[in-house]
Amino acid sequence: MIDECLMTEFRIEGDDCPLADATRTTGTAVDAAPPLIRSDGNVLLRFSSAPSDDLTAWLDEDDRIRYLYKSDNGDRYNYRCLSLHPCVVHELISGGFMVESIIYQDGSAIVTGAVVGHEIMRAVMETTSETVGVKLERVYALRGEEERSIAKQWDLTPAQEESLRYAVAMGYFTIPREATASEVAAEMGISKSAFIERLHRAQHSLLMQLFPDIADRPDRIRSSGTDDGITDDN
Repeated sequence: MIDECLMTEFRIEGDDCPLADATRTTGTAVDAAPPLIRSDGNVLLRFSSAPSDDLTAWLDEDDRIRYLYKSDNGDRYNYRCLSLHPCVVHELISGGFMVESIIYQDGSAIVTGAVVGHEIMRAVMETTSETVGVKLERVYALRGEEERSIAKQWDLTPAQEESLRYAVAMGYFTIPREATASEVAAEMGISKSAFIERLHRAQHSLLMQLFPDIADRPDRIRSSGTDDGITDDN
């Protein structure tokens, strides 16, 4: 039995898959679940973004995308579709990388997941060395206590949970703030926009589970005031 699991994050540059092209063209960030690869090579995709009609139109006109479905929950567009085009992340999966979350932004992708054991890690790294545009961003051993069901309990991705942990630890939520979004993002080794995207997604998931009566209402209560400045550096 393998007794070590390595959490790993890759950055993919220059991919020409539909989601990478869509974010490069429209400027809309996309948060994607792990792709489901069919035996015929086609891929089932599930992803979401901030509301963007440009992104929807771009995807709808892309010949590589089939059976595009979009739902609107107010502050996010959720998509499901079939992609006829492979992407670089499939090479990592073939090498043994277990994808847990993907964020596409400006044509690049941050892929977070796990590798079981150093032997598989070597196989994955050999794959990246042969694949143009893939860079290892971070790798660390998964500790036993991190397997507690926080992410499962609250339906968070590992990347979202990590963003919350860093934000709390660095005092991002204190009043006054002890760290800005840029400082937390720098400590995590990601862009400010990627940190904010993950944080918003995590907060939305937590709040929808804390207030299920609101989540289930089609006439969801909305605040007419401004937000609390979560996306700025104040």
